[in-house]
Amino acid sequence: MSKSIICGVHAVESALRNDTENLGQIWLDKRSRNDRLKKLEKMAEENGMRVFLIDEDKLDKMAGNNRHQGIVAEYYKLKSWTENDFYDMLDGMSEPPFLLVLDGVTDPHNLGACLRTAEGAGVHAVIAPKDNAASITPTVRKVASGAAEIIPFIPVTNLARTLETLKSRGIWLTGTSDKAKQTLYQADLKGPMALVMGAEGAGIRRLTEESCDYLISIPMAGQVSSLNVSVATGVCLYEALRQRQKS
Repeated sequence: MSKSIICGVHAVESALRNDTENLGQIWLDKRSRNDRLKKLEKMAEENGMRVFLIDEDKLDKMAGNNRHQGIVAEYYKLKSWTENDFYDMLDGMSEPPFLLVLDGVTDPHNLGACLRTAEGAGVHAVIAPKDNAASITPTVRKVASGAAEIIPFIPVTNLARTLETLKSRGIWLTGTSDKAKQTLYQADLKGPMALVMGAEGAGIRRLTEESCDYLISIPMAGQVSSLNVSVATGVCLYEALRQRQKS
């Protein structure tokens, strides 16, 4: 069992609602007694958890920064998702899979934002390489605002092989690229589908791009040539959600 720290109102509230068995002690800023913190304190106590009131500078040290919003908690991760777990999940699904693949996203803030958006858009799982990519950290959990505790995050050893396995299971791969001949709004994003997004700046890698069944681009009306990966992910996922809700 590994222990880490989560911080921020949304992340701790999500853990209290969805994953209390993996929560340990909770610390609150004793000088900041706003309604949101009082609500979380009550939730924790109702679940039989220990809550400690401490100074803000101690919270800063525990969180590694001062952006904890007055609350820090111990988090025990009992089980990580494996590829086999993921495939078992796919086998048990009664609806077309809707997946997000992140090819080498290294910034934890971008990963957290992508997880938050993916959970909001109804994505079933997020897949990313184990190496040269961001993993789930306290920063990611805070930015994800609770989504990291809900949505399955699948780190894989060989992304190209995983993509081929998805294709063999009838899941279409749609990648984003400036080489695309069709835009996001011309693409069919219904049915069993994985959206493949690339790393900050570099985009998806050559082998990843070659694995995709389709390539799409986001039309740009201004002078900048591209969007931040988390923003681009949000644009694409919600267009996919719009299409899937209409089908």
